[in-house]
Amino acid sequence: MVQLLQAQAVTLRDLIDNFGLAEVQSRSFFAEWQQNLPELTEFEIQYLDKVKAGYLNLRDALPVLERPVQMVIAPLLFLADFYLPPFQVKTERSIEISEQDEGIVIRGTLDIVILKNNFWLLIIESKRLSFSLEVGLAQLLSYMIASSQPERPSYGLLTNGGDFMFVKLIRGETWQYATSDQFATRNQTNGLYDAFRILKRIGQL
Repeated sequence: MVQLLQAQAVTLRDLIDNFGLAEVQSRSFFAEWQQNLPELTEFEIQYLDKVKAGYLNLRDALPVLERPVQMVIAPLLFLADFYLPPFQVKTERSIEISEQDEGIVIRGTLDIVILKNNFWLLIIESKRLSFSLEVGLAQLLSYMIASSQPERPSYGLLTNGGDFMFVKLIRGETWQYATSDQFATRNQTNGLYDAFRILKRIGQL
C-alpha cells in the first residue's frame, strides 16, 4: 500500500529511512558558501541596509507570516539579477517524489524556484518568523530531491526572514547534503550581506 506524505509533515528520519539521505560534515563538501564570494558594491550595501530596515519594520508588527517573509526575499532576488535572463523565477510549484521499494509518495508545493537554462538552480522555502529554520529543513530537502538531476548539485535557501541558511544536495550512490552557517538579518554587520554574496555566487555557478 502506498503511503502518502505531505512535504510539510516530512521529517529528516523519513528521508533518511526512505531515500538514504546522509548529512556531510566536511566543510569542503559545500565550499560554495565560503569561497570565491563576490565583493559588495556601495550601492548593494545601501540597498541591503534598506531591506534590513524594512524587515525590522515587518518584525515589529508580529506575527510575520510566510508571505511578508517572502517580501524580504524578493528584493534580494531583484538585486542579484535573478529576474533577468538567463534566470526564471517560478512560484508555488507542485512537486512529488516517490520511493517505489518503500511505497512512499511525498507531495508538496515549494515557495520559489529559480531556473537557469531550465535547470533548477535554487529552491527557496520560507517559514514564518517564529519558526526555527530546522522546522523547514526536511521539507526543503524533499523538494530538492524531487528536482535533483544526477551528478549535478542542487542548492536551496531556507529563511524565516530573520535568518538565512543555504543547503547543498548531491545525488551519487546516496543522497548527501550539507548546510551553511546561519546568517541573521538583525546582526550589527547585517547578515543580509553574507546571504546576498552567497546568492550571487550560486547564480554564477
